[in-house]
Amino acid sequence: MLDNVLLEREIYSSEEHKMTQKMIQDFINNEMLDQIEEWEKNGMVSHEIWERAGELGLLCIDIPEEYGGGGLDFSFSALFIEELAKKGVSGPGFSLHSDVIAPYLLKYGTEAQKLKYLPKMASGKMITSLGMTEPDCGSDLQAIKTRAVDKGDHYLVNGQKTFITNGYMSNMSLVAVKTNCGTDKEGISLLIIESDSEGFEKGIPFKKIGMKAQDTCELFFDNVKVPKENLLGVEGSGFKIMMKELARERLIVGLNAIGGAEGAIENTIEYTSTRTAFKQPIGAFQNTQFKLAECATQLQVHQAFLDRCTNLLSKHKLTAESASMAKFSATEMHNKVVDECLQLFGGYGYMWDYPIARMYADNRVARIYAGTNEIMKILIARGLYKELFKEMKTKINK
Repeated sequence: MLDNVLLEREIYSSEEHKMTQKMIQDFINNEMLDQIEEWEKNGMVSHEIWERAGELGLLCIDIPEEYGGGGLDFSFSALFIEELAKKGVSGPGFSLHSDVIAPYLLKYGTEAQKLKYLPKMASGKMITSLGMTEPDCGSDLQAIKTRAVDKGDHYLVNGQKTFITNGYMSNMSLVAVKTNCGTDKEGISLLIIESDSEGFEKGIPFKKIGMKAQDTCELFFDNVKVPKENLLGVEGSGFKIMMKELARERLIVGLNAIGGAEGAIENTIEYTSTRTAFKQPIGAFQNTQFKLAECATQLQVHQAFLDRCTNLLSKHKLTAESASMAKFSATEMHNKVVDECLQLFGGYGYMWDYPIARMYADNRVARIYAGTNEIMKILIARGLYKELFKEMKTKINK
C-alpha cells in the first residue's frame, strides 16, 4: 500500500531478505495474530511461540552458526523487528533476547558460557531477560543497590530488579550487581543467574497501559548463590559493557518505532478508503490526505536514517550519539504518527478491537525505556560538546 510512495529500501532488497520477509509475514499472520487476545488475557505469550520462532531460525539471527544462530548480519534482525511492529505484535520479547542478551554473551562470554547458553537461546527453549532497572534506579545505572558478595567459589546476591521484560517467563537473567562494595575496587559486574536458583523469585507480571501480552515483572534475589564461572567478562567491567552495548538496544527501539509507524499509516489508509462520511470516503477529504502525507514523509525520512544506522551497526561503527538520535527522533515521530492516525479513525480508533488502539497504547513506553528521551538529548549534547566537557574535567582534576 505504501510501496507506491516509499522508496525501495536497499537494506532489505536482496533475494535473501525478501524470502526472509515473506517467511516472517506468514509466521505473524498465520501463527501470531489470532493469539494476541489470549496472550493479553494471560499477561504473557506461550512458550510454543518462542520455540516456533526458534524452529524458523528467527531467534539469534546474527549469532554465528557454531553457537546455533543464523550466521546472518544484523539487517535480518532489523527486518524481523520492523515486521512485528507493523502488525502491532508487542508480546514476545524476541528482540531483547536475541539482540541484546545474545550479543552480550557472544562478545564478553567465555567459550563455555557461549556453548551452554546460545544454542538453547537460538532454539527458543531458553528465554532470557536483562536485570538492570531497580525501584530507585532507572537511567542512573551506577546507583544500583543489588549486591554480590564474594564468597570464594561463588557470589551471594541480594537485591531487587523491576520492569523486567521477559522477566516472568525467563529461564535465565543477565543481572547487573555491585561487587567489592565499600572498597576501592567497588564497581558494577554482570552475572548470569538461572531462574531455578534457590532464593531467586519473580513477581506477578505488571498490569500495564499497553504491551499487555508482554510479561514485565520484578525479580527478587535473597541470598542467591551464583557460581564464579557465571561472571560475564571481568569483575567491575559491567558498567563499561552496558554503556558500550546500549547503542544496539537503542537502535532496536528506533527500528520498532519505524515499523510501528508504517503499520499505523497502512491501517489508516485502508480504513479511510472504505469508511464514509457525508457520502464520500474519509480519504477523499483534503485534511485526511494532508495528515497522511505528513506522516508518510516523516516515516520516509526516518527510514533513511535508521537504515544508515543499521548498516553502521552491522559494521560495528554505530556511535552512541547516533543511536541516541535514532531512538529519540524515531520514537517521537512514531508517537505523533499513531496519534494522528487514531484521530482519523474517529471513535473506532479508541476501541481495543482496532489495531490502532493497541498501537497507541503500546508505543508510549518507547520514549521511556532503553533510556528516556531526555537522557538521549543529554547524550547527544555531550557528543556535541565533547571537547568542552573534556576541558572542564581536566580543570576539575587539577
